[in-house]
Amino acid sequence: MSMTLVGWRRTVAALYAEVRADPDPARAWQRWREGRDRLFAEHPDSPIPEADRADFNGLRYLPYDPALRFDLPVEPVEPARIEVPTATDGLVPFERIGRLRLPRLGQLDVWWLDSYGGGVFVPFRDTSPDTYPGGRYVIDTVKGADLGGDAGRLVVDLNFAYNPSCAYHPAWSCPLPPPGNTLTLPVGVGELAYHPGPRRVSKRPHTIRS
Repeated sequence: MSMTLVGWRRTVAALYAEVRADPDPARAWQRWREGRDRLFAEHPDSPIPEADRADFNGLRYLPYDPALRFDLPVEPVEPARIEVPTATDGLVPFERIGRLRLPRLGQLDVWWLDSYGGGVFVPFRDTSPDTYPGGRYVIDTVKGADLGGDAGRLVVDLNFAYNPSCAYHPAWSCPLPPPGNTLTLPVGVGELAYHPGPRRVSKRPHTIRS
């Protein structure tokens, strides 16, 4: 790990600390977007290919929907273990520590990174159009992506769903959502698939509501 990557991690952790401290989730989301755009445009460890950075005009997201922010208990579940092969980090082990039930959408397994330091990991894959087909992350505390939660609960704000680094450049290798982290309905918020060049405007797909 280079010292520049340490700086990236510190910036991401600070962004999420601001998110957790702001009582207005939509405002916090906008600040988070702006912070990510600066990192992706300017930081030496940006996953955006260098050849694309001159034309980079920000990551693409669907509009914020407060109905897709949840504060959920982590329900007990039968323990399970997976080891995810990656090209850069070998086998990455995860232990299943619980499950989240998302109203109207389904359920997601909660994983613990079972290596030095550990961390909570909640990825998901859904059927939203124009999103990264490999899936997105909503919580990855080892990387600083922590939306909060107290007393056995997690804040799961799907508006903060973001693409793993491998969505931008094939040099990166990322754990992708296992079967227990697949939603059969479109989420309709969060980051869209990355396309090089100036930002494009996308329409919101159908969002499941009660």
